[in-house]
Amino acid sequence: MAPCHSSVEGSPMTETPSGASVTIRIQHRVRPEARDHYEGWLRRIIEVAGRYCGHQGVHVLRPTADGCDYEIAVRFASEEQADHWRHSDERRRLLDEILPSLQRKETVEIHSGIDYWFTPSTSKAKQPVRWKQWLVTTAVIWPLIMLVPLFWQPLFAVQPVLATWGIRHGLIAATVVALVIYVVMPRVVRLVARWMFE
Repeated sequence: MAPCHSSVEGSPMTETPSGASVTIRIQHRVRPEARDHYEGWLRRIIEVAGRYCGHQGVHVLRPTADGCDYEIAVRFASEEQADHWRHSDERRRLLDEILPSLQRKETVEIHSGIDYWFTPSTSKAKQPVRWKQWLVTTAVIWPLIMLVPLFWQPLFAVQPVLATWGIRHGLIAATVVALVIYVVMPRVVRLVARWMFE
């Protein structure tokens, strides 16, 4: 599989999803004296990951000034594309390069769909309070459930079978969920991340 055009840290690539999006959640405990070196390495591996097909963005949770734990979430449009990057020779070489700067072997978790939006993996990581999660999710879905039916209406008019009770609701729900997962929520969470975790 050939690499795709690159994207910068935190910005998604446009790609037609072939299945549920996948987040590779990686934890690194960096040696205190190697943090500067690790930051340079991190920029390089983010750039390389961005060239792979299906790449949808990166979120980095950095430690406090006296901390050592980094958490990196790399999103891909499908499990196959995520596995292609995770097992690639490029990632393996970069990981071998940084291993001496880590205090322990990296930990990797794979999550699909929306389960990474509000849930850092480390027990020490601060998680947003429930009411903020509810507020952001509601703010995202509210306008979509008003607008999406309007976009479907012309098709319902020419194809009455699609407007049948149940089918109509399924099409609207599928469209709303797709927009939330692949388009709206990743951008919104990046915009409000500081407020979410304060």
